[in-house]
Amino acid sequence: MSGRTLPPRHTEAAVPSATGPWLFDGARGGPPQTGGAGPAAVLFDRDGTLVSDVPYNGDPARVVPMPTAREAVDAVRARGVPVGVVSNQSGVARGRLTRTQVEAVRWRVEELLGPFDVWAVCPHGPGDGCGCRKPAPGLVVAACARLGVPVERAVVIGDIGADMGAARAAGARGVLVPTPVTLPEEIEAAETTAGDLLAAVRLVLVPEDGSGHGPRAASITGEAR
Repeated sequence: MSGRTLPPRHTEAAVPSATGPWLFDGARGGPPQTGGAGPAAVLFDRDGTLVSDVPYNGDPARVVPMPTAREAVDAVRARGVPVGVVSNQSGVARGRLTRTQVEAVRWRVEELLGPFDVWAVCPHGPGDGCGCRKPAPGLVVAACARLGVPVERAVVIGDIGADMGAARAAGARGVLVPTPVTLPEEIEAAETTAGDLLAAVRLVLVPEDGSGHGPRAASITGEAR
């Protein structure tokens, strides 16, 4: 980033416990959509889903949005549905990232893709025994609790099997958007796959005409891109 001071758009929540997630409240505000047939919230994985996967990235300058990411997230916002991010960041536990770096990348993602209503971040490593590292359900459950929406009406969109596992364990719906790093067995196991983020969002947003399909229905693919 340029080194300028960013406005305090978020209020940080204290870490619930030594094994709990970091939660960051968003600035969009407004009551969540809990009625109707559509999702009550859409939660996106960060690396490989919203932005290019740069291992242990703590540099905002290396944040690059994935194809259709801004259009997809804006489509959810336009329906009044809360949007959130659920992200494993084991680089913190491994000593490769600091909380400050995680937050700096978060700010940059929001500069590029617009504000999110909640971020739930797992700073733990695989051996830490936490309940929030995907495929555990903790991030999804915590994000939904912070938003005040029922977890069974949330959708998790991600690029690997751990994202789908977290959705399944929490009782939410999962949509896989494969990339070259997605394993064939992860694609095979996914209940729903989509060719890109915008296609994934179109799958889960009920058309405004109530038809259940609409002219902009998503193309679904079971192949990795």
